[in-house]
Amino acid sequence: MSTTGYQTGYKTEPEASQSGKRGAFPLSLLCLTIGAFAIGMTEFIIMGLLPNVAADLNVSIPQAGQLITGYALGVAVGAPILTVFTHKIPQKKLLVLLMCIFIIGNALSVIAPTYGLLISARILTAFAHGTFLGVGSIMATRLVAPERRAGAVSVVLAGLTIANIIGVPFGTFIGQQLGWRSSFGAITILGIISLIGIIRFIPVLPQGAPANLAQQFRNLVRPQVLLVLLVGAMGCGSLFAVFTYITPMLVDISGFAEQNVTWILVLFGFGVTLGNMVGGRLADWKLMPSLIVNFGILAVLLAALTLTLENPYLAVITIFFWGVAAFGIMPGLQIRIMNMTREAPLLATTSSHSAFNLGNAGGAYLGGYAITHTGLISVPLYAAVIAGLGLLGLLFSLFVERKHHGPEVVEVAEAVSAS
Repeated sequence: MSTTGYQTGYKTEPEASQSGKRGAFPLSLLCLTIGAFAIGMTEFIIMGLLPNVAADLNVSIPQAGQLITGYALGVAVGAPILTVFTHKIPQKKLLVLLMCIFIIGNALSVIAPTYGLLISARILTAFAHGTFLGVGSIMATRLVAPERRAGAVSVVLAGLTIANIIGVPFGTFIGQQLGWRSSFGAITILGIISLIGIIRFIPVLPQGAPANLAQQFRNLVRPQVLLVLLVGAMGCGSLFAVFTYITPMLVDISGFAEQNVTWILVLFGFGVTLGNMVGGRLADWKLMPSLIVNFGILAVLLAALTLTLENPYLAVITIFFWGVAAFGIMPGLQIRIMNMTREAPLLATTSSHSAFNLGNAGGAYLGGYAITHTGLISVPLYAAVIAGLGLLGLLFSLFVERKHHGPEVVEVAEAVSAS
């Protein structure tokens, strides 16, 4: 690593590492977290504003719902495409470019006079989603000491989880009181704040020559990398199979009043935030063991939810711990992917967000299938099966590594990759 300062006023790498060892994450991570927070708001806020958008633009609720589908597909398709075309841009400049795209997309959403322009603006915004989180995750690991890499990723991804606790409810309230366009105006302001922070506080880190596209694709399509991406999609699929239909479950099965569901979801949001932070710590400690145990707990909790939904108190407790387990896997999966694609990690990390969003869509579809064929109460059981398949995928990945390299070599390789 270089021992010279990056720019005037920035720490040298050894100084940054020492600050990481003292336990304090650098201020620059906060700028990335704010960006992730704004992205989380953009992705989920439309769910609470669909009737307002539909009425204002004279479209049906199902048509308005395509704003959610369009965004998810924009992330899934846009992340790898944008990465291919921007892979030679230095990481700080790329973060600035992506946040500018994000700001423009949300600003267009504020003024969009027609449904067509609004869905186009949503897709434009989605293009920045996966690549920003991918680049931000890589940048985060370079801003801290080696043994705190997963923790740094969890700090960035915490922006997504905190957005569900604070940002989405607050933004929905603003939209309901002042019109849905004001919600996107607030998100635009958050994007501008993140952009200023990135320009001011993110250092220009030295980078080697960018890997050519052929090398990046070779890294991405290796069976072990594809398997981890599939495992990540299964983790997200198990989450969205239940989360998409959590309100009717709590109302129709648990017997909660609809207005009380909001507070249960806030508690769930605290659970996912806690899980994200704890998952990062555990992944820094023991990566694969923590992922395997977490997936096992996730599958058990989802299966248990099938039984506890009928008791309001047990349902709330299970949902909280389900949130902890569901997001506890995210930092470890990102680090696992980066460890396996060290020569060209950017396409792989951005593609992980594509895989996660495809998992979101697949999980929501499977939840709907379960409701149609076996009833609402069966949805968590379907989700438990998905999580169980993810666990099997992780075990198979570990088995293949140990078979080819031996357990001692695998453990040493993980330790070296963490440094």
